[in-house]
Amino acid sequence: MPSTPDLANAWFAKRGWKPFAFQRRVWAALERGESGLLHASTGAGKTYAVWLGALRAFKAPAQGRQPAPLQVVWVTPMRALAADTARALQAPLEELELPWSVGVRSGDTGSAERARQSRRLPSVLVTTPESLTLLLTRAQAREDFATLRLVVVDEWHELLGNKRGVQLQLALAHLRQWLPGLTTWGLSATLGNLQHALDVLLPQGGQLVQGRQDKALQVDTLLPTAIERFPWAGHMGLKMLAQVSQEIDASTSCLVFTNTRAQAELWYQALLEARPDWAGLIALHHASLARDTRDWVERSLKQGNLKAVVCTSSLDLGVDFLPVERVLQIGSAKGIARLMQRAGRSGHAPGRRSRVTLVPTHSLELVEAAAARQALAAGHIEARFSPRLCMDVLVQHVVSMALGSGFHPEQLLAEVRSTWAFAGLRDSQWQWALDFVCHGGSSLTAYPDYQRVERHADGVYRVASERLARRHRMGIGTIVSDANLQLKFWSKGGGGKTLGSVEEAFIARLRPGDTLVFAGRVLELVRVENMTAYVRRSTARKAAVARWNGGRMPLSSELADALVEQLDAAAHERFDGPEMRAVRPLLALQAQWSALPTTGTLLAETFKSRQGWHLFLYPFAGRMANLGLANLIAWRVSRTQPLSVSIAVNDYGFELLSPGNVDWATHLPQALSTEQLLEDVLASLNAGEMALRRFREIAQIAGLVFGGYPAAQKSTRQIQASSGLFYEVFRKHDAGNLLLGQARDEVLSEELEIERLHRQLLKMNGLRLDLQALKRPGPLAFALLVEGMRETLSTEKLADRIARMVAELEHAAGAGQ
Repeated sequence: MPSTPDLANAWFAKRGWKPFAFQRRVWAALERGESGLLHASTGAGKTYAVWLGALRAFKAPAQGRQPAPLQVVWVTPMRALAADTARALQAPLEELELPWSVGVRSGDTGSAERARQSRRLPSVLVTTPESLTLLLTRAQAREDFATLRLVVVDEWHELLGNKRGVQLQLALAHLRQWLPGLTTWGLSATLGNLQHALDVLLPQGGQLVQGRQDKALQVDTLLPTAIERFPWAGHMGLKMLAQVSQEIDASTSCLVFTNTRAQAELWYQALLEARPDWAGLIALHHASLARDTRDWVERSLKQGNLKAVVCTSSLDLGVDFLPVERVLQIGSAKGIARLMQRAGRSGHAPGRRSRVTLVPTHSLELVEAAAARQALAAGHIEARFSPRLCMDVLVQHVVSMALGSGFHPEQLLAEVRSTWAFAGLRDSQWQWALDFVCHGGSSLTAYPDYQRVERHADGVYRVASERLARRHRMGIGTIVSDANLQLKFWSKGGGGKTLGSVEEAFIARLRPGDTLVFAGRVLELVRVENMTAYVRRSTARKAAVARWNGGRMPLSSELADALVEQLDAAAHERFDGPEMRAVRPLLALQAQWSALPTTGTLLAETFKSRQGWHLFLYPFAGRMANLGLANLIAWRVSRTQPLSVSIAVNDYGFELLSPGNVDWATHLPQALSTEQLLEDVLASLNAGEMALRRFREIAQIAGLVFGGYPAAQKSTRQIQASSGLFYEVFRKHDAGNLLLGQARDEVLSEELEIERLHRQLLKMNGLRLDLQALKRPGPLAFALLVEGMRETLSTEKLADRIARMVAELEHAAGAGQ
């Protein structure tokens, strides 16, 4: 075995590789015990930079016949990545004959392995934020982690902007309190605000290492054979099936990304129907499939046995699939970082080219494709920001720290304030959190289940009972979703093979005998029992496709800005790139019947139909911000004249439909004011109902609502009823409860995107209003009209109505009207 300082070079040389400058820089930093954030493109060699640096720096010998004690904790955002990460870390150990062991601790870890780890942790532990927190609640946790030298946070960009990242900040602060010299490194590939990412991960400071950014990335677009001049969103993109099949056929191995699990199911089914000879050569992968199915797909993809995998964000991260030579993205990725991440799944090795082919589901997505390539070339990547003062996460963390050996409040407060997320925590907020976990606040003092922590005579705070401790451990984490039902094959005498899980709300719409598509199969529902839906195979040709919440992703600001720049160029007769040349007939018609949006104008259109008077406005602010703008403008105008409107939105703009005419030339400039924005937004929406929905998640994270034991899980309806009861109790009897305030703040920041709304209003006020009176809806307005009809018509009736409207509009366009 080579001497320790040379082993990294020796391992590289054995493969004919030379370390990059950024890898050597990380190795040197680890030798000096320094922390930092490494940012480099996907497949550039970040893992080897930190891992081999750790092996060089930490000369931990074996202990007799035992491997070295715990040296490294490697945090991954997805437990699905843990096993693959462990295999990647294991390879150098075996070849270099180092006395280190690698283990995995996640929700998928079996009981035998958990028992072994209870006795002794491995030299390197690959885990998730939730499992790391659970390990910290053990009575002997401080002894377990006493030899820890390094924590690596993989895919830090995926954790930075959510509560899982906040939970990890708190866990790292706890480890640093035990181990002041602990080294921490974050790995990230797609971030637009690196300094913020570094500050959140390392509040005490660290160095930022930028990896080589010259990895070749090819972005191209699969152009439709015919361009629709009146496009509408909501397609699954299956009209591109023949062309996608040809591209798959010409590739050795590829990933076909969709934006939703339902879309993945439909595409997989359609590909198999189009190419039955691909049975066994293509596969489906999404987070709701059974674990063994996903493992088989990942293993087969790594071994080069699959020609294509239709997938969702479940394969966005980390897993190293060397055989994959290209990615196809069905529909717009809606963001530059997401597109880069998915593109990096191909050519996932230093020096190899990544290629992503964009597959538009409607004509306007050709403009998005051109905009995405422009933004990528300019390096415009979305920023992600850490949440602050998440009181539900803090409450959960305080109870977690009361498990095991307990805590002294002064020490825990200092520890909590050392994180970026809670640096601004006031004394009153901390005291409220303590009172809430000890007494249930001012409204739950009569209920023992909410007196979860008690102060002992020695001044240490500990969980009040083993029963409460067990319940709390089962609820640790910040991932909250609707209750899922296990989907199993029906078998007399008991359930058969598990296929995966579906949301309770979807199954609730089905009756025994109804059919559904799941895991690429057409299935018939037999019965529902104890949170399990039993099914059998069906020969039916038509079936409902299993659907899950959270499907629509909003257009990012960076992509929206690039999109408007492309439209501005088209308004000046510049059509650069194959996508813009292909979509030119649509844009020419938009300019002929109305106008094209530009970087200096705010396009508004009015139109009279049998339904009433329409206003179409195009801020290009993303779906949620456009919804907030639409409600805000309608409410403000309604204060000056009676106004009843219906609203339709998409990523580009919104429609206000009213029974009477409105003088928008007068009212719009006034309605776009930024004054009293917060008050007017809250007044224009059913903010109370939105806050109640948000509170349901907060109540679960804070431990107010128990989801049930594994064999007796509560339904979504039960959880909603429980959280709704708490909401009303707090609202009426504990108005100062900080969880209520958090629900309101999260509605504003995450659902209404109040900051983006404010920026957008400022931007809109700086633009010239271009108000166009239409004789008939143009391409941009047509897309919004369809969104409005979607709420009132069935799918079949909607398709018929759209076909008639398109025929009439095409006739008018052909006649030059």
